[in-house]
Amino acid sequence: MNVFSIRDIEQLTGIKAHTIRIWEQRHNLLCPKRKESKHRVYDSDDLKFILRVALLYNHGYKISRIACMDADKIRDLTLELKKECEQFGAYVNQLTEATLDFDQLRFERILQNVIIEYGFERTVQHVIFQLLNKIGVLWLAGKIHPCQEHFASALVLKKMVSAIDGLPPVRPATAPGRSVLLFTPGAEFHEIPLLFMQYLLKKNGVPTVYAGKSVSPDALEAICRQQYISQLYFHQVTNIVRCDINTYLRKLADRFPDKEIFFAGLHGCGCKLGNLPVNTTYLQNDLSMLSFSESKTPAWKPACPEI
Repeated sequence: MNVFSIRDIEQLTGIKAHTIRIWEQRHNLLCPKRKESKHRVYDSDDLKFILRVALLYNHGYKISRIACMDADKIRDLTLELKKECEQFGAYVNQLTEATLDFDQLRFERILQNVIIEYGFERTVQHVIFQLLNKIGVLWLAGKIHPCQEHFASALVLKKMVSAIDGLPPVRPATAPGRSVLLFTPGAEFHEIPLLFMQYLLKKNGVPTVYAGKSVSPDALEAICRQQYISQLYFHQVTNIVRCDINTYLRKLADRFPDKEIFFAGLHGCGCKLGNLPVNTTYLQNDLSMLSFSESKTPAWKPACPEI
């Protein structure tokens, strides 16, 4: 029989050991065996169960809801999700083919059909972002021309702006309400993830000021003098200029000590985070970004996973 430590489980599932302990204690999700040293040990059945739980959790199911399900229900849901993921992958492949052929009509038709079937948000999370990642990899490998990447990005951006414009308007905030200034730092020209955050915030009735891409600290300061802003949010995709992210964060925090600063992204751009300034928070996954977009309070901090 295979035996795994909690650290093994962490590595295999991507769920932090601390979070697994909370799930066990708060929700009785698992009852692992113990060594004489009192350390937890897990068998193959435990591992399969946690892998299924992790899949549901990473697709937006709250752990309190999962804990109320029996093992058969959890297994059935994971099978449904796997089929859905396969379908998402098929759509990504179809959109990639349309991109390579510069077939705008086909691209827009496929994308619209996915939105009708799964909704705008799920399409962005599970199809559009995967498509852009795949195209980015192909570009890095020299398999596609930059103009093909620009072709796909432009069509996605058009759809994103249309979705944002289709939401009801949100009135500007005044102190002590919540108002978020969205931007990308200098030399960061990828704005689709930033537009998606603007969509989520607007959908949830949170006032925003959209500054756009490659915005300097001076420009941010000018906006804050003109508009009431409680929080800054940026999304970093690349690190083309090799700017030290920790230096940038310190300077930004020093310049805006009365603002909360939130940022996301950084995956795959080689940036290593140090200790963050006290007014700065890194949103490291989709769930924390969604939680950030849903909060109506002027001050928001990511909670301990519910979890």
